[in-house]
Amino acid sequence: MMEQELNSKLRIQNNAPNAQRSKSFAFRAPQVNFTIQDFELGKIYGVGSYSKVVRAKKKDTGNVYALKIMDKKFITKENKTAYVKLERIVLDQLDHPGIVRLFFTFQDTFSLYMGLESCEGGELFEQITRKGRLSEEEARFYAAEVADALEYIHSMGLIHRDIKPENLLLTADGHIKVADFGSVKPMQDSRITVLPNAASDDKACTFVGTAAYVPPEVLNSSPATFGNDLWALGCTLYQMLSGTSPFKDASEWLIFQRIVARDIRFPNHFSDEARDLIDRLLDIDPSRRPGAGPDGYASLKNHPFFREVDWDSLRSQTPPCLAAEPKAIPNLQAHSTRSSGEDHDSSLNPSHIGDGSARTNDGNGGATSSSEAGSITRLASIDSFDSKWKQFLEPGESVLMISMVKKIQKLTSKKVQLILTNKPKLIYVDPSKLVVKGNIIWSDNSNDLSIQVTSPSQFKVCTPKKVLSFEDAKQRAMQWKKAIEALQNR
Repeated sequence: MMEQELNSKLRIQNNAPNAQRSKSFAFRAPQVNFTIQDFELGKIYGVGSYSKVVRAKKKDTGNVYALKIMDKKFITKENKTAYVKLERIVLDQLDHPGIVRLFFTFQDTFSLYMGLESCEGGELFEQITRKGRLSEEEARFYAAEVADALEYIHSMGLIHRDIKPENLLLTADGHIKVADFGSVKPMQDSRITVLPNAASDDKACTFVGTAAYVPPEVLNSSPATFGNDLWALGCTLYQMLSGTSPFKDASEWLIFQRIVARDIRFPNHFSDEARDLIDRLLDIDPSRRPGAGPDGYASLKNHPFFREVDWDSLRSQTPPCLAAEPKAIPNLQAHSTRSSGEDHDSSLNPSHIGDGSARTNDGNGGATSSSEAGSITRLASIDSFDSKWKQFLEPGESVLMISMVKKIQKLTSKKVQLILTNKPKLIYVDPSKLVVKGNIIWSDNSNDLSIQVTSPSQFKVCTPKKVLSFEDAKQRAMQWKKAIEALQNR
C-alpha cells in the first residue's frame, strides 16, 4: 500500500527525456529504466536522515555519478514526498557551473535514486579539516565561488537554507559546486516551475538546516529570506579561516544561545577585511547583510575582501591546490580477512538497497592476527589502556583505539569511554557505572555503517537505525574515521 501511494505521488508519465510532465514543463533529466545493479557502487559520500549518497560507476559506460539513494518507506512515513519532489524539480531547472547537475532519476520497490554530478574533489569541509584552516587567498576564492552560485540561486527566487562546508563540493580541479537542495524554499516570485504536490513548508519559517549555520531570525520564527543563506556564507567563511564554526559549543541548545546573543569571537590572525565582511554577513538584521539589500550582490562583490577577485572570469581561474586525502592505516589490506574481488574503494553492498541482490564474498574468514592488532593499536594513537575495560571484551578480542569522549545529544552531552575493537565492534561505556550503554557490530553488515567528521574533534557514527555523535577533546575525529573505515575495508 505504501509503495502504491508513493508511486502515485512521484509517477512521471513518460520515460522519454523530453516528455511533457505538464502543459508547460518538460524534465531535462529523464526518469530512466536503470536498476541499482547497473552500477558499481563505491565509497559513501554522505548519509542523511532518509538518504545516502554513494559513488556509482555505470557498468556499461564507465561514467561516474554521485548516486543519491532515498528510502521510500521513510519518505512516506515522515511526509517528505513534497520535499523530495521539489528537490528533483529544482535541480532539474538550475543551470549554473557552481551547482551540481542532475542527470537522471529512477526508482525501484524500496528506493528513489538521483544520478548527480560526481565531485571528485570531495567536500570543502574535508579541505578545511586536512589543512587545519585555509589561507585568506584560498578562502577568498572559495567564498567568491559560493557567492557567485548564491547570486544565481537567489536570482531564480530560491533560498537554499543549508549552506555549509559539507554541502560545498569540489570538482577534481578544485572549483566549488553547491549541493543538497533538500531544504530549498521557492519564494513567491520564483522563476522555478513548481509542479503540484512539490512544495516546501507553507509556514512562515520552519527550522531547517544545520544548527551551527542557522541565522537568528529562523530561531525567532521570522519568515525565510535570502539573508538566511548570506548568514550561512558568513559562518562558512569564518570556518574556512579559523578551522571551526563561529558559534561552536557543546550542544545545539548552547549553539542557539550564542547565535541569538551574536556571541562572535574573532581570532587575531583574521585580516581587517575578512573580519569586517564576516561581521556584516552576520548582522542580526537579514536585510543589512551584503547581498540582501537594495544594491543586491554588488554590495557583496565590491567589499574590500573581494578586491582582487575578477568576477567575470572566476570559473576559468586556477583554484587553490587540494590537500590529498590522508593515507589509510598501512598494512591493513595486506592482512585482509576476506576478499570480494572488488577494488578497495568499494564500501557499499547493494544487498540492502532497492531490489539489489547480494554480492558474494569468497573469503577465508578467520580472526585478526595479534601482529595486525598490535600494528593498528600503535598507529591509532591509543590512550593508555586500563585493564578495567577488558571486562567488556570477548575472548580473543583486542582494543584498537580507545578514548574518553563526549556523546552529544540535542541538549546534553555525557562522557563515555569509546572503544574500537578488532571484532570489529564499537562500544561506548558509562565510565562511572562501568555499564555498556551501547555497541555497534558491523562484521556482517559493514556497508550499513559510515563515519562523518563534522569538525576536528566531532564525528558521527551513522547506521540505518541511528546516528550517534561524539566529541574527542584531543581532536582525533579523523583518526576515528580512518581506523573504523580501515576495518571496514579488510
